[in-house]
Amino acid sequence: MCFYLRQSKDASRLEARFQAKALDAVAIVPTEIYNGFGYPQTHVITNTAPGVIQVYHWGLLPSWTNDISFRKNTLNAKRGTQHEKPSFKHLLHQPCLVLADGFYEWQWLDEKGKNKQKYLLSLPDDGPFALAGLWNIWPDLR
Repeated sequence: MCFYLRQSKDASRLEARFQAKALDAVAIVPTEIYNGFGYPQTHVITNTAPGVIQVYHWGLLPSWTNDISFRKNTLNAKRGTQHEKPSFKHLLHQPCLVLADGFYEWQWLDEKGKNKQKYLLSLPDDGPFALAGLWNIWPDLR
């Protein structure tokens, strides 16, 4: 599962690729590695505003929780189980594109899982692409 992304393109490159206008081009800061566990602001295109690139926090907060620490449980949804999980199933009608130009996966180098090697996966032309996501608005965060 992907917890680390790269989005190293500027606003104009994203706008051209996704045929969408950045809501706040200044907020699109190219970054070599986004760590999902830090709940960074990431670039998304929601189903309700398909022509707009917005900035949302990584880490879904279901409407039924008021504990911000819960988002550690919602960094990724496994394909095939999102219909069953209370955190995700009521948001399946709110998809989004999470914009990236790479993601990182790890190879474990030892049996105990203490040593690992990071690998960047990207397109051959290093261009931007999108990952599937879900979104919602929580009163205290966006």
